[in-house]
Amino acid sequence: MGNRLPVMSKPSVRERLAGAAFALFDERGYEQTTVDDITERAGVGRTTFFRHYRSKEDVIFPDHDRLLEQIAERLRTSSHNAALVAVSDAVRLVLLHYVGEGDLARRRYALTSTVPALRDREIASVARYQRLFREFIAGWMADAAEPGPLRAELMAAAVVAAHNHVLRRWLRDDCPDPVQEIDDAMRLVIGLFTASPETATGTGTTIVAFRTGQDIGTLIPALERLTQASPD
Repeated sequence: MGNRLPVMSKPSVRERLAGAAFALFDERGYEQTTVDDITERAGVGRTTFFRHYRSKEDVIFPDHDRLLEQIAERLRTSSHNAALVAVSDAVRLVLLHYVGEGDLARRRYALTSTVPALRDREIASVARYQRLFREFIAGWMADAAEPGPLRAELMAAAVVAAHNHVLRRWLRDDCPDPVQEIDDAMRLVIGLFTASPETATGTGTTIVAFRTGQDIGTLIPALERLTQASPD
C-alpha cells in the first residue's frame, strides 16, 4: 500500500474573503479597494461578505471583540492572590493570538502603518485593552489596600506598552522568542509596581542577589558587619 498524500483542507469562505482582501490591498491600496472588489476576487456575493464581516475594516481587525472577551474571562476567573499571574497570562494570550496569525499579522501591521483610518482603529482597540487591564488592576489594588486609581492607570499603561514593544519587535523579525520576551517584560512591569513604599522611598532593607565564589558561611558575617556600619 503506497504512502498517502496529506489531504489539504479547502480554505473557508471567511479565509477566502480575507485572502482576497489583503491581496487587493497590496495591489490597489486600501482606500481604492471596495467590498465589491473583494467579493468578486473571492467568487462570492455581497450577502456572503456581510455574513462574515461588517465592513472591509473588519477584514483587517476581525477578532478584537472575541479576544477582549477571552482576556476578560481570564481576569474574571483569577483569585486575588493570583491576580498578577492572570494579568501576565492575559498579555501572553494576546501576543500568542498575533503570533499564531503569522504573515497575516505582519500584513496588517504594514497596512495600519500607512493608512491613518486603520491606525485610528488600532489605537481605539488598544485603549479598550488598556481599560480592561486598568479596571482589573484597580480592583486588585483596592483589595490589597494599595494606592488608588493613578497607580492602576500607570500599571495598565505599562502592561500594554510591554506587550506592544514585544509584538512590534516580532512583527519586524527582531524577536526570535516572543514568549520569553513577553514573560521577561511582564516580570519587569510587575516588579516596578509591586515594590513596597519603603523600597520606593529609600527606607527599609534592600536585598541584592549576586553570585560569588565565597561560601555562605564566609558571606554572612561580612554582610552583618556591613549592616551594622554607619553610613558616611
